[in-house]
Amino acid sequence: MQRPPLGALGLCFALLAVGLAAAGVRGAENLPPPAEPVPDTVAITQGPFESTWESLVQYACPAWFRDAKLGIWGILGPQSLPEAGDWYARHMYVEGHAQYTHHVEHYGHPSKHGYKDLARAWKAEKFDPDRLMALYKEAGAKYFVVLANHHDNWDNWDSRYHRWNAVNVGPKQDLVGLWAKAARAHGLRFGVTEHLARSYSWFNTNKGADTKGAFKGVPYDGRDPVYEDLYFPPHDDTRATYPENPPAWWPRNWFWRMRDLIDRYDPDLMYSDGAVPFGEVGRSLLAHFYNANVARRDGRLEAVYCLKDHRPRTDHGDYVPGIGVQDVERGVLDAISPDPWQTDTCIGNWFYRQGMTYKSPAMVIALLADIVSKNGNLLLNVPLKHDGTIDDREEAFLHAFGAWMRVNGEAIYGTRPWKVFGEGRRKGKGGHFNERRYTAMGASDIRFTTRGPVLYAIALGRPEDGRLLVRSLGRLPEGEQGTVTDVRLLGHAGDVAWKQTDEGLAVTLPAEMPCAHAPVLKIAGRGLRPAPWADVIRPAKDGTLVLPARDADIHGRTPRYEVGGGKDNIGYWNDPKDYVSWEVAVEKPGPYAVEVTYSCAAGAGGSRFSVAAGEVSLVAAAAETGSWATFRTDAVGTLALPAAGRCTIAVRPRTLPSWKVIGLKAVTLRPAGAD
Repeated sequence: MQRPPLGALGLCFALLAVGLAAAGVRGAENLPPPAEPVPDTVAITQGPFESTWESLVQYACPAWFRDAKLGIWGILGPQSLPEAGDWYARHMYVEGHAQYTHHVEHYGHPSKHGYKDLARAWKAEKFDPDRLMALYKEAGAKYFVVLANHHDNWDNWDSRYHRWNAVNVGPKQDLVGLWAKAARAHGLRFGVTEHLARSYSWFNTNKGADTKGAFKGVPYDGRDPVYEDLYFPPHDDTRATYPENPPAWWPRNWFWRMRDLIDRYDPDLMYSDGAVPFGEVGRSLLAHFYNANVARRDGRLEAVYCLKDHRPRTDHGDYVPGIGVQDVERGVLDAISPDPWQTDTCIGNWFYRQGMTYKSPAMVIALLADIVSKNGNLLLNVPLKHDGTIDDREEAFLHAFGAWMRVNGEAIYGTRPWKVFGEGRRKGKGGHFNERRYTAMGASDIRFTTRGPVLYAIALGRPEDGRLLVRSLGRLPEGEQGTVTDVRLLGHAGDVAWKQTDEGLAVTLPAEMPCAHAPVLKIAGRGLRPAPWADVIRPAKDGTLVLPARDADIHGRTPRYEVGGGKDNIGYWNDPKDYVSWEVAVEKPGPYAVEVTYSCAAGAGGSRFSVAAGEVSLVAAAAETGSWATFRTDAVGTLALPAAGRCTIAVRPRTLPSWKVIGLKAVTLRPAGAD
């Protein structure tokens, strides 16, 4: 049984565990003890890095990662067994939670059948990493990353310091080792993800008890001292983030288990689910990872450490730019980063859930193109069933995604950003959990990548009329060059019709397209640079400006672009500090009649909002339309637009809404007197 290292507290728990096991107490498991006790102090391989921020910021991202662009992530563990989604190990001990209810209905009450019993029952009996790796490679992955442990205090390898692992219990296989062998056999770089640091608090819900019902007051099995090496000794911290003031033995335990993982499998990439935990101890692990990598590669640093920037929050560890590669969970950055970075996301839930809805290949392709255009990589999880397989829909996704990558991979792999990342929609601030915007990207949303002198323009949707317009490549003023000389469609053997106009590069696509999603133009030219105002909305021939929700910039936390179910609008808008805006080109200054198309459910009427052009604004009040998916168009007044040029049109709440402000679908401005 594992014991907390050193100190009176650790010694007490160790003696208690030994005594219970010797006495044959129920559930002693007959598991072998850890191969080694956790050492007293941390220790690192010597090399160019020390455990200080000043030393760690010398890190430089290796070329292999910058060129790879796409990785696949395999998530598998005891939490996979119920096939009921994420965070099961925590929520099965939260009375009233859906996963608690699922657990009681399918396995029994957590006082009698707890997480230790799930670990025993989980077998991953159809796990075939070689077959899966072949599918991942076919889909275009250049690196593969495996979940080494989650927040459940379980290790997916033959852990030297922890007996609750996949070799001793459950599958009885070294899953990390098998994944590593398969990845390298297929020519993929190999990585691991660790989520262990927060286990001490995250998993501590196992110490609770029901507050009502037949099991009121009956302790969950996490209070059984026999299983303290899985469930932790008694304490009160149940935070879902890194633990607050953990005992000294826990950071050391974390360090040595992570060092064991690094030393055994020599990963090219390591990901921590947060920033650097535990101060000096966490910095020591990072220094060890880099130094061990250098030592095994004749002085070359090829390691990638992905971690999250949670500043100014302090409950997810410490972050200093430059110590590794920034990771953004389920989101993207809003501009080109000078340094490589990574998005980690999933086509569904992180852990498999029966009946879940998956992202479409079109959405993930759009997400990938946006990320790569901003100097990033995509790490994509395709959730594994409890038996180690993927379902038919996931396999179909991989085939469809791979078909696009085989045609268009030259616009992704080994590329670098252009002078601008793209044109079209830019809704929302960059950061974690903002990927919803990619559910409805279209042909007017273009992303750019470069390879040497070649420029690629990736349209994030297929145009219905077969015509693409790349506004950023409109003709520049005389003497500024910017001339397109050749345009090709990747995957198409013939020529395509194209013309560079003042408005942009106009391309007519062939009737038979080479792939189902996101056409990619390969463009050659002289002095190519973004045309000014390529990102603004231009008026129609009669001067009318139509500002759809899909093209709005969102400022603030609450507004969200919604699509589907009759919606195509900015919704969830309940903070008067938040607003939306559009950049427009004014060609005819003067008065414009303003119309707003919106929805407003029963009970939300009366909220006041303004439409503004610079310092000039007009105010309107929302009328109820019956539902958030029922829209009406109101003429709200006349707004004077300034002199010809660029102008910002903004819609802002003026009073605190009783529910939501409105579901904003569009703003239309017509020159006064126009029909």
